[in-house]
Amino acid sequence: MAKPSTPIAIFLIAICTHLASAAAAHAAETWRCGNTYTDQPCKGGKAVDVDDSRSEADRRASDAATRRAEMRSAELERTRLKQERDAADRDRKAAAEARRSALAERRIASAERLERARIRKLDREPRKSTMKFKGA
Repeated sequence: MAKPSTPIAIFLIAICTHLASAAAAHAAETWRCGNTYTDQPCKGGKAVDVDDSRSEADRRASDAATRRAEMRSAELERTRLKQERDAADRDRKAAAEARRSALAERRIASAERLERARIRKLDREPRKSTMKFKGA
């Protein structure tokens, strides 16, 4: 005598099998949504066949070209980062030199003001008389 839960278990197994096969079939689809690709359908999207029919040699050549492009990209990035560091260093050095130059100019201007003030002070003081008269 079969237990009442056996037909339910068989029914659930059948449903799970059906759902798993439907999910596997759905997972294999690729959708184009505008300029992007996704595994989820989208509004206005179109299903795209992504079956790779290239030969193994073509696939290897494509993979090698991709690796070369990635290596070149990494090299270019390192070069760009070095150039950016060098430019930042040049900018820092130029800014430091500009600060030193401005400070030197302020010091010179201050020294010139002090010298003019000293000369004005000396011009205002009366001159000492001398005992000797050198005249006509």
